Amino acid sequence: MPEIAPHVDRMPGSGVRHILERALQRPDTIILAVGEPGEVVGVTVRDAAAAAWHEGDIRYTPNGGITPLREAIVEKLARENDLAVDVEQVWVTVGATQALHMAMAMTLAKGDEVLVPDPGYTTFTMNAHLLQATPVPYPLRAERFFQPDLDELESLVTPRTRAIIVNTPSNPLGSTFDRTTLEAILDLARRHDLWVISDEVYERFTWSVPHVSLTSLDSDDRVLTVFSMSKTYAMTGARVGWLVTPPGWRPAMLRVQESIVSCVDAPSQRAALAALTGDQSDVERAAAHYRDNLIEATRLLDDRGIHYLPPTGAFYLWIDVAHASGGDVVAWCERFLDEQGVAVAPGSAFGASGEGWVRVCVASARGPLLEGLRRLPAPA
Repeated sequence: MPEIAPHVDRMPGSGVRHILERALQRPDTIILAVGEPGEVVGVTVRDAAAAAWHEGDIRYTPNGGITPLREAIVEKLARENDLAVDVEQVWVTVGATQALHMAMAMTLAKGDEVLVPDPGYTTFTMNAHLLQATPVPYPLRAERFFQPDLDELESLVTPRTRAIIVNTPSNPLGSTFDRTTLEAILDLARRHDLWVISDEVYERFTWSVPHVSLTSLDSDDRVLTVFSMSKTYAMTGARVGWLVTPPGWRPAMLRVQESIVSCVDAPSQRAALAALTGDQSDVERAAAHYRDNLIEATRLLDDRGIHYLPPTGAFYLWIDVAHASGGDVVAWCERFLDEQGVAVAPGSAFGASGEGWVRVCVASARGPLLEGLRRLPAPA
């Protein structure tokens, strides 16, 4: 029988999903491995989606999304991100996952190289393989507090490099890049004529630092920006995100969007519109909950002498378990799950630089979170 395309076989799987599948088979597991907000979507947002179904509003929508939602996104970008864009630069997608895939598909050809953060979100590398491009990790190291070394980053650029992916606030690190770092990355991209793909899914959750949108610093239309409703509004299952493109991309985007999904379903878009234009107190309450969880969690880790990266964004803790993991954090996470009943994400699932670290999501209820952290082994 015919064989699957060889580049698909080379595509890595998700190390986080591997741990989750094991955890789901074990009763009473404390699951801290997955970035799932513990908040419940507001009733106004749910009612908007339900109304679409009851009214029979379940037919095709425009490729780029319903006009009221795109207009609301334009207003949101101007108000919160200092971005002045046209409606035709905003393309509603099936979550940030599709937006990221679209951005990479539009900028990478077979054999091209893309610089991806390491540790970094697993889909960056998975998408590159699926598009028959080559992901080139740029290391984010503990000794630099997981900030990029700009000289090292530039040394990785070759004639085949086409794009750099930037993720701030970071999944999995819970870190952020400041304006100076972002400006330096843009300068590098200009020198080498590269695209920049900016993943800003966790934009609403920063701690003691402002979020800076890369596109707001872009002077020559080389940045594509990925946003999502999933984390901000706890709408992970509704699958609504959007991609902001440079101006003039409408003809190409129409073809690409049509070929992949045609359009996002109307009920989810109407729910997204209600969320963006409605009362934001649920978002503020969620942010306060995540911040307080981080405060309590880091206090517990400090008391136990466990090292971690001080979080400045997102809702993750990046925790050092090298004293216990013995150079194989994946195997250690499996043992920790089997012996202690706690699922955490192995850092090496996000790249080689993550060996010896684990990612913990703090978006759950505080009791299970703190209990899971109490079961971590402390250094001797």
